[in-house]
Amino acid sequence: MVERMQMENRSHPGGRSDGHATSSRQPLPVPLPPDDAAGEAQKRNATIMIIDDEPLNIKVAAKYLKMAGYERISSTSDSPSAMEAIARVDPDVLLLDVMMPEVDGLEILSRLRADHRWQYLPVLILTAARDREIKQRALLLGATDFLPKPIDPSDLLPRIANALTIKFYQDQTLAYADTLERRVRERTAELTASRLELIHCLGRAAEYRDNETGRHVIRVGRYAGVIARALGLDEEMAEMLEHASPLHDVGKIGIPDAILLKPGRLTPEEMEIMQKHSQLGSKVFEAISGTEKGLYLRHADLGAKIIGETQSPLLRMVATIALTHHEKWDGSGYPLALAGEEIPIEGRITAVADVYDALSSKRPYKPAFPREKCFAIMRSERGKHFDPRVLDAFFSRHEEIVQIQIECADLE
Repeated sequence: MVERMQMENRSHPGGRSDGHATSSRQPLPVPLPPDDAAGEAQKRNATIMIIDDEPLNIKVAAKYLKMAGYERISSTSDSPSAMEAIARVDPDVLLLDVMMPEVDGLEILSRLRADHRWQYLPVLILTAARDREIKQRALLLGATDFLPKPIDPSDLLPRIANALTIKFYQDQTLAYADTLERRVRERTAELTASRLELIHCLGRAAEYRDNETGRHVIRVGRYAGVIARALGLDEEMAEMLEHASPLHDVGKIGIPDAILLKPGRLTPEEMEIMQKHSQLGSKVFEAISGTEKGLYLRHADLGAKIIGETQSPLLRMVATIALTHHEKWDGSGYPLALAGEEIPIEGRITAVADVYDALSSKRPYKPAFPREKCFAIMRSERGKHFDPRVLDAFFSRHEEIVQIQIECADLE
């Protein structure tokens, strides 16, 4: 009886009739250096921060910068609170004194570079020291440039301009990378959605082929996801199983109508043909050679062939499920007579989901059984048809199973 109860899924890509892909996307802008007008605007908009324990040094540097057209200048002489001040101001360039009490400039620079927010902030080191070791340490910590003290405007202004240009390119490059990453994510999501849609449509096509509504496959997918989560499988695996299991009977596409739609009991010969749908289902996605076309006359080989050799983890799971969802825990199933944990976990889970839906749904050859009768039949197959652990997981979530059954009930 169980062999006569199954189907599900959906899909649909699109494209130009000549087979070439089309796209309305515009090329990404390439970062360009600022022109004179942009440079002036950059001066007005750039925030320059000065950290020095000598207020007079701050005053002198700020005066030179304002005379050159820089309007947004911030400062602090309290080195212990420097990191909080930097976070509050969010500068475009930092002038940082080295020789300060309590917390020196190298310590502040080290903290800056350890924080991803400030990894690329241009930092110009202000120092009167000529110690090469200090300069080397500053460079190793990520200093951008050096300015000797006392500050000379002929040194200060070009170095600030250069630092801002570097910052401009860094900002543009990061924005460019973010845009690329976003577009890749969008395109990946589109491709994933298209693939899932294709899979769902194939599953639904197989279900309609069996004169069903297509909701069987939806329910089986939902049940399989619930069971997987109850077993403690990770979310990625559970979600993949939820999408893959609806194609468990895709191989029925290759079964003759006279057998597939027969309202009465199948003869042993007809049952043998019907059972071939498992192998047929796993072949659906394989490339077809001339000699292989004959295999498509046999239901089990076709299903396996449709999905067989693919690089997609999802489609490989579909192939595995199509091939193994009729295997039984005690080894009496088909087509490979696998037993116990030889049967892949996705096949064992789908078997439980599929049989429950077959028992609880109306078919041309049987009425829908009451829920308690379905549960009793399934309990009687614990350790025979079903993996005990998988069946126990199913029953542990029986309330969710029943809710799905109600939500996805067949339409008359």
